[in-house]
Amino acid sequence: MLQPVMHVLKQKNIILASGSPRRKELIENIGLKVGLCPSLFEENLDLKSFKSFSEFVEETALQKALEVENRLIGQGKAPDIVIGADTMVTLDGEMFGKPTTKADAFQMLSRLSGRGHTVYTGVVVKAKNETVKFTEKTDVIFGKLNEDQINGYIATGESMDKAGGYGIQGVGGTFVERVEGDYFTVVGLPLYRLCAVLYDMHKHL
Repeated sequence: MLQPVMHVLKQKNIILASGSPRRKELIENIGLKVGLCPSLFEENLDLKSFKSFSEFVEETALQKALEVENRLIGQGKAPDIVIGADTMVTLDGEMFGKPTTKADAFQMLSRLSGRGHTVYTGVVVKAKNETVKFTEKTDVIFGKLNEDQINGYIATGESMDKAGGYGIQGVGGTFVERVEGDYFTVVGLPLYRLCAVLYDMHKHL
């Protein structure tokens, strides 16, 4: 999709406001160079003050991008494009963030077992003269899990830094019976929408 504008994008200093090697790999797999700059934004927005999960993840992604952009400008390293993203897992109208303890991870995975849940990823693409925000959501259906399977997974350590307590691109993917929507939304960066935005931003340059 980006081939017609790749010559323009390859000259840009693109920064991902994240410490996620998974998101970096997704962008590099499509041929773009991107720098990682984990945001220092304290993710403390109140979900109750937003009308929807989509608004919440978009605002979190925006604040991550703004913090990184302002910090880099202050260091004299102004980026051309900053990409911010925020992913959340939801079930029964509740948000599942990253587990804080192994017991927390166990409770999350037990609730997800044998059921479908929805993953939201909000993305902000911030260029010097334009900011685009969007959210993608994908339904993920887990197979039925027993206690030994959940505890065995938690013991791998993979669940502790992932929203909802699992990573679909790792061992956690073995729990997933099926995905309805964009798989990359669950990984943490919806590639199709991201590329569509980057293309629209640069097609006339």
